[in-house]
Amino acid sequence: MRPLERVAVIGVGVIGASVGWNLSRHGAEVVFIDAGQPGEGVTNWSFSWVNASNKTARKSYFDLNVAGMAAHRELAGTIGPDSWWYPSGHLRWADDPAAEAKFLETAELLVGWDYRVEMYTGAEVRSRFEPALTMPDDVPVLFYPDEAWAHGRHLVGRLVGQAVASSAELRSGNAVCDIGTGADGSIRSVALSDGSRLDVDIVVNAAGPSASHVAGLVARRLPMRREPGVVTRIDCAQVPVHRAMHAPHIEIRPAGDTSVVLHSREIDALIGTGENPGQLARLLHESARRVVPELGNSRIAETRIVDRPIPADGWPSVGAVPPVPGYYEAVSHSGITLGPVIGRLLASEILSGKRDELLADFRPERFPS
Repeated sequence: MRPLERVAVIGVGVIGASVGWNLSRHGAEVVFIDAGQPGEGVTNWSFSWVNASNKTARKSYFDLNVAGMAAHRELAGTIGPDSWWYPSGHLRWADDPAAEAKFLETAELLVGWDYRVEMYTGAEVRSRFEPALTMPDDVPVLFYPDEAWAHGRHLVGRLVGQAVASSAELRSGNAVCDIGTGADGSIRSVALSDGSRLDVDIVVNAAGPSASHVAGLVARRLPMRREPGVVTRIDCAQVPVHRAMHAPHIEIRPAGDTSVVLHSREIDALIGTGENPGQLARLLHESARRVVPELGNSRIAETRIVDRPIPADGWPSVGAVPPVPGYYEAVSHSGITLGPVIGRLLASEILSGKRDELLADFRPERFPS
């Protein structure tokens, strides 16, 4: 293991927190840097579904997400599951033949990849899992028992809290203004918006939607998509659902308190077409009430539109960038699922210099600087 003096982790969402926690527990000196507060950016405004069933476009990406699910279970055993880990499975069904045929085809593929899938009718789902749902008795419903949802902000708080308790430093409310390099191009320092400059040996760019800007501070080009999403929380007197689900036209999950989180790709498509966040929230609420009538008595509490942190080709960018010694990227969509495994793999790479094959298809050098 090569000696380290100091690692700056820029961006303290679930990926940055996971990288920093893993580094800290193996003896590295870590400073977390975030322009806002830990876990309150995209991490706090995600559907937060821990899965690999929706990640079948490339087998290597599926495998990485399966490893992410396993890393969550391991992490829950290490830091404790309370307040952040909800391994209650996931339901999916559709209301039109084309969508149904597509997800049944995907389920068949997943079974071939040794991924656990169970099939129920609507009547069985209401009887066994979710009595509050409205669905036809005979509609086929997939249940993925190994999937989960995670409370991202609580997970980040737990990881950062443990790291800080074991000597890591937290600089929240601070944007990174500059990254200093030496004559050989290697990382030397980071300058913060409060006027301070920190001497560091390593920078981890986990800045999510701002990752392209951070990359630019070391003359690195990291192209990103602009793909906004809208998430709404609604308050309920009593939460009527018990797990994450993809119902027709709407995604619904409990939020660990007296609220429910709503998201829909169909509603995302309306962002920028004239509807304001309040109107989008009402559309989400209407869709949810069709599936869970009890949600008709609930109140829209919060709505946020955020840009997803997706590199331009749609795949994660994780690992070293050789032209800038000491600079690493940890940028990906599906950060809730992937955070713990990216954190473990990248921390190991930083500390040992060894590159894990799980990340082979997702190296930053595919984007030439």
